[in-house]
Amino acid sequence: MLLQRVNRFLMPNQDGKHMTDFLSGVTVALALIPEAVAFALVAGVNPTVGLYAAFIMCFMTAVFGGRPGMISGATGSMAVVMVSIMLLFPNDSITGMNYLFATVILTGIIQIVIGLLGFGKFIRMLPKSVMVGFVNGLAIVIFLSQLQQFKYTPTGLDHKVWLQGIDLYVMIGLVVLAMLITHFLPKFTKAIPSALTAIIIVTVIALFIPLPGNHILNVGDMIGTGKDIVSHAFSIPHIPFTWHALTIIVPYALILAIIGLSESLMTLTLIDEITKTRGRGNKECIAQGAGNIISGFFKAMGGCAMIGQSMINISSGGRGRLSGITAAVFLLFFIVVAMPLIKIIPLAALVGVMFMVVIETFEWASFKFIRKIPLHDAFIIIVVTVITVMTDLAIAVIVGVILASLVFAWQTAKNIYAETKINTDGSKEYILHGPLFFSSSTRFKSLFTPANDPSEVIIDFKYSRVSDHSAIDAIAYVAECYSNLGKNLHLRHLSLECKELLGKAGNLVEVNVLEDPDYHVATDKLS
Repeated sequence: MLLQRVNRFLMPNQDGKHMTDFLSGVTVALALIPEAVAFALVAGVNPTVGLYAAFIMCFMTAVFGGRPGMISGATGSMAVVMVSIMLLFPNDSITGMNYLFATVILTGIIQIVIGLLGFGKFIRMLPKSVMVGFVNGLAIVIFLSQLQQFKYTPTGLDHKVWLQGIDLYVMIGLVVLAMLITHFLPKFTKAIPSALTAIIIVTVIALFIPLPGNHILNVGDMIGTGKDIVSHAFSIPHIPFTWHALTIIVPYALILAIIGLSESLMTLTLIDEITKTRGRGNKECIAQGAGNIISGFFKAMGGCAMIGQSMINISSGGRGRLSGITAAVFLLFFIVVAMPLIKIIPLAALVGVMFMVVIETFEWASFKFIRKIPLHDAFIIIVVTVITVMTDLAIAVIVGVILASLVFAWQTAKNIYAETKINTDGSKEYILHGPLFFSSSTRFKSLFTPANDPSEVIIDFKYSRVSDHSAIDAIAYVAECYSNLGKNLHLRHLSLECKELLGKAGNLVEVNVLEDPDYHVATDKLS
């Protein structure tokens, strides 16, 4: 019985085989290394911070996540936010990393709360225009961050300068070679990860072929020695528990939580469609959160689901939890045993891989459909992209959501209208259609002509819905206009809560217990 339960846990998809999951996991582990190192460099931290994050996130989500077969690790979308934290402390990387790890822990807590409350489904509600702008801005930020690898620090100087002459040409040549291999190898075979192949070939060339130039840096130069090396033992981040510290970590934690869950749940949906199965979004939120909390306490940068590695796993036949567990275990083995090999990887190889990530991340189709979509959507895409590049993702996503919400409110406000008819008894009836809320309240008032209407007027809300306090005030305003003219107004098909919130005007509501709707109104007014 116990063995059967273990088997079901490791391999919920009975159509596959354990060996397929195992081999797929090994392939994914190799594919995780280059991107974990590259994204750590994007975030401005030691490469081991990204490698251990990849291990922790991959293992936690493989065991406890809601989508077997999905791979998590350090990602570029979160790295470009994390680098903003590191840039707040340009001359004190240790303090910067402490703030970063504290932010990652808070990110995990927020994600767990979202999962426990069942709010994971709302993360998927980010407007498409905001997501396109975010993705495009993300690609540009990653590209700009990689340009820093074309600089070096000359002897005797305390700042970096651009590579020149033969050094620059060699760097560009190796970068282009890595890009070509990454792009064209999958057209011939998908048996081995193209990014890994590119890194191996460029590394071999840099090691065994005499290349001109004096400044071909490798990962070992970035990892450093002495105080630059990060110990990944359990540690509580050392930050002051002050209001200033909270103002730093809370906004970034919120945006990291949203970005991480958005990317994870979008990846989950994609795998659901491919495998014709259904993952559990809220369970994935909790697993992602737990992984980020553990990452923060073990000095890792956390992360979320990785679309590229997940697709490698699924296309290789990895559908069960065993594939993710295998990937995590072998990744840890590579980190512990093969770190000397990782250190000799030329930065040019990673830059080439990241440039391909940029090309694949950017929504090139946006240049085609931007002329066909509504003007306001195109505006949001451009604004979010520009803000992402000029400031950071946190501000960009918040501004994008606000703009999208305002546009939605404006467009929805146009949908309110009223049909009018004169009844046989001479009364005039307004049959209202569309939602009544803050944005449509002004248009609602303009639908009525109290001075020209007969003495008996009916407003029917059967095909409308009163949503907030502004709507209640608008109804009360119209009622007062008719009352001042000595005319009788009747309000039909309003909820009992609306009647209570209308105050004196509530006496005009005709109560019909069989047909009146029952819903709540978003208002701060006491009944």
